[in-house]
Amino acid sequence: METILSAVITGGMALAGVIISTMWSSKKTEANIRISQAVTDAKIAELTREVREHNDFARRVPVLEEQVKVANHRIADLEQYHKGS
Repeated sequence: METILSAVITGGMALAGVIISTMWSSKKTEANIRISQAVTDAKIAELTREVREHNDFARRVPVLEEQVKVANHRIADLEQYHKGS
C-alpha cells in the first residue's frame, strides 16, 4: 500500500511539474510571438510608407517629363527666332 501511495504521489508531482513547465513555455512562446508580430507590423508600416512615396514619384515623373518637353520646345522656338533676326 505504501508503495502504491508513493508511486501515486511521485506521479502526481511529475504531472504537476510537466503542467507547470508547459504553461511557462507557452507563456514565453506567446510573448516571443507578440514581439515578432510587433516588429513585423513596424516593418510593414515602413514599407507601406516607402511604397506610397515611390508611387508619388511615379505619378510626378510623367508630369515633369511633359514640362521638360514643353520647355525644350520653347527653347528651340526661341533659338529659331533669334537665328532668323
